[in-house]
Parts: sequence; C-alpha cells; structure tokens
Amino acid sequence: MARKQVALSLKQPWATLLAHGVKTIEVRRWSTPRRGPVLIHAARHPDPRPEVWKRVPAHLREETLRSGGIVGRGEIIDCVRYGSRELFAAQAEHHLNDPDWFNAPALYGFVFVNLQVLPFRPYSGWMRFFEVEEE
Repeated sequence: MARKQVALSLKQPWATLLAHGVKTIEVRRWSTPRRGPVLIHAARHPDPRPEVWKRVPAHLREETLRSGGIVGRGEIIDCVRYGSRELFAAQAEHHLNDPDWFNAPALYGFVFVNLQVLPFRPYSGWMRFFEVEEE
C-alpha cells in the first residue's frame, strides 16, 4: 500500500524561494496546528505581482518556471500569529512579504526548518494541505 505525505501548494516564485530556504516562513490567512514534514508544491498559476519576482535571485529564476508539481520539502515547527502590521514587518526577512501586505485582523506564518530541494515531480495540487502518494 502506498504511503501518503502531506503537501502545501504555493504560487511561484514562493515555492522555489521556500524550498531553497531563501524564505523560511510561509504566510497564510489561516492558522494550522500541523507540525512535521510537508512537501512543497508549486501551483500551476504563478503570483502575478512584479514586485514579488524582484525578490528572486538570478540563479533561481529558471527553477521558478516549474509549476504544477512537487519542488521541495521541509518541516513546520511553529505557526506564528501576526496581529499587527508591526509584528508582520518584524519578520519580513523570513517571509519576504512587504509589510503593506498585512491584512487585518491577522495573518499566520508557518515556520519551516530543514528545507530541501527535490527533483521536480508533476502533481496536481490543492488549496490548504493535501495528501500526496509516494512514488
């Protein structure tokens, strides 16, 4: 019987930036009690904001073109609540979001460690966490 893992889908370039450890916190509008290993999935549709793409180092640009599949993995060790723009801005170097993107009443940061790039594996994604069958 195939073992299943859990994945989280992110738009590009965020998925590549997380897999490479350039960012270590993924920001969402919802909290999670989940801790432990998570695969990083690159969604089919990229983030359209030009200011986001300015955050991508030149050596990672080609990898951000991969979409619709697994690109890495990491472990979630915490979920931080940002209840103010100031708290959100204080960790901007970890999540790479512009402080002006803060959305009241709160945003949540999934704190990742042990980030690792994996060979690209096409896989359909889903919003929130979803299960992935091992190869």
